[in-house]
Amino acid sequence: MSKADRKPYMNAVLILTLVIILLPVLIMIVWSFTARWPWPNIMPESWTTRTITELLYGSNDLVSILGSSVLLAVIVAVLGTVIGLMTARATEIYRIRGRRVVSYVALLPLIVPSTVFAMGFQVTLIRMGLNDTMTGVVISHLVAALPYCVTIMMDVTASVGDRLELQAQVLGASPARSFFDVSLPELLPGILSSASMAFIISYGQYFTTLLAGGGKIKTLALVMVPYIQEGDRALSSIYAVVFVGSALVVFFVIELMMHRAMKGER
Repeated sequence: MSKADRKPYMNAVLILTLVIILLPVLIMIVWSFTARWPWPNIMPESWTTRTITELLYGSNDLVSILGSSVLLAVIVAVLGTVIGLMTARATEIYRIRGRRVVSYVALLPLIVPSTVFAMGFQVTLIRMGLNDTMTGVVISHLVAALPYCVTIMMDVTASVGDRLELQAQVLGASPARSFFDVSLPELLPGILSSASMAFIISYGQYFTTLLAGGGKIKTLALVMVPYIQEGDRALSSIYAVVFVGSALVVFFVIELMMHRAMKGER
């Protein structure tokens, strides 16, 4: 089958994928303004704007919560990606002893159930005097995100290698300049993937944030989940729309920054 023959099928798959992704979001938007939607009605029976009033003027300061959520997730994304990159360089480029052990240890947080991990980690934070603090929440989120960051950066670093970097050093470039001018542009797609994964993991943490922050560090997930548990579909839906929309805005900004950085390197 030629490329031209495959194009209609590829377009159909793309359209189907967009529908699968966007349909739940559209349903959440409809639920955000729904007062009553009994089964088996196709459309809501009555509408309401109480969700907008609660979102903008309710007890929760939306701007402050969004700011703290994004700031927390960005810090985790940066730290996780930097640690993942350093670990990948150590294991894949410099080939330190026990590098395979490092790759296995990095996956350990995924093996432990998140609830067990959060409760055990809270005890550690209390002993360190970091419970109910932003630092403690950052550390707990970072531990949860590191397995993904390390794995992504190890795979990307192994794929890029260090041959071009060594050639640059042979031509007189310093190790630092050869890394930043030669290897770093090649690693940018992996860095973007690692940062995005760490961001969304931190952004969606609920139980870990609740225990480590003690309810003092408020995030969007911390505010949204109680409405879901209470069965308030309208409020939980509008907070979910804000959650998805704000995450997409951050991803767009990261993508734009990376695109400009890669374009500048060319």
